[in-house]
Amino acid sequence: MPADPMSILTFVPARDFSVSCRFYEALGFEAGNDDPDVRYYRRGAAGFLLQNFYVKKWADNFMMAMHVADLDDWWREVETIVASGEFPGVRAKEPRLEDWGMRVGYLWDPSGVLWHITASPDS
Repeated sequence: MPADPMSILTFVPARDFSVSCRFYEALGFEAGNDDPDVRYYRRGAAGFLLQNFYVKKWADNFMMAMHVADLDDWWREVETIVASGEFPGVRAKEPRLEDWGMRVGYLWDPSGVLWHITASPDS
């Protein structure tokens, strides 16, 4: 049997690739390459592939989940980015304890992708 995977990455759609790149960089993700069609973004051990591809119906139904140690710290950064007005269409919904046991804040990126930023309820 082969070794376990080192990671699983997903392709995140971008309506305006340059705006989405700036948005994720504002969130502290670092680009691992400079390809005009697919850019690998990473922050710590977490990463994803941003693609210069967009289908509205798909993007509007696409979700990502990112588990963090300190949701309140992340949320301060999210609020700063949303309040800046630099990224049209970006919006956020304050963290709350969900019935399924996690604290979750909701963030929509410039393309309409919904990010669930999660943390343990005691964090």
